[in-house]
Amino acid sequence: MTAPTSPVRQVALVPPQHGAWAFLGLPLVVGLAIAPWSPALLVLAVAWVAAYPWSYFALAVAKEQTARHPRPERFHRPMLLWSCIALPALLALVLLRPFVVWWGVVYALAFAVNIGFALRRDDRALINDGVFILECTLLVPVAWAVGAYGRTWALPSIAAVPTHVWILAIAVGLLLAGSTMHVRSFIRERANARFARMSEAFAIVSLVISVALAGWWGLPQGWLLVPAFAFATARSFAMHGSTPRPARIGMVELVAFVLLAAGAVILGRA
Repeated sequence: MTAPTSPVRQVALVPPQHGAWAFLGLPLVVGLAIAPWSPALLVLAVAWVAAYPWSYFALAVAKEQTARHPRPERFHRPMLLWSCIALPALLALVLLRPFVVWWGVVYALAFAVNIGFALRRDDRALINDGVFILECTLLVPVAWAVGAYGRTWALPSIAAVPTHVWILAIAVGLLLAGSTMHVRSFIRERANARFARMSEAFAIVSLVISVALAGWWGLPQGWLLVPAFAFATARSFAMHGSTPRPARIGMVELVAFVLLAAGAVILGRA
């Protein structure tokens, strides 16, 4: 007689990583703000938002394979749910903008790196965070291309992408990288004083770069790119040596994200 198996404990249908949603939202808002309007952008937004929870649970399944008592079936239900949303949206996007397939190859390679870190149970590694930041940053030129181009397989050349798109992509990447370092300095690297100093130095360098980006965009409009980084630099030093709760850290980071998103929206309408 076999022993009864314990019921599978269901997990939440939405990933509990609240900060990741802000990382997804910033490049999406910035990309939509500067892209020529097209209904395909709505499809892109649905695919982008649904792809994250699907990837989260897919990585959880991969990570579970290395557990002492693996139970990947816990994640099958939310993974199936988000698959039913993400896959139709991705297929619709490919039909509307076939060239996104080439971008898809880039994202697939990046996701392969994420899987590798998950299998090593090291998905919180700084390099893995960097890959996620790259994935988010690339959405800015992708969104512009989806809005600007029609149904073609030809991938827009780098030279065809307007300068202002690259400026905003750099700004998004800088802010996400700085936020990652700042948050890590209070959580995973809280006992590492050297990492905290590196985070503060990165904030200062980012502020200087944002001023350069403002000049590259053209003044006075370009100054709208600077407040987010000025705030990020101020918060790095204002919070130095403190032990804030994760919720407070997240709310402070959200202010910087909103400042950059608002600046991009205004610049996009100018």
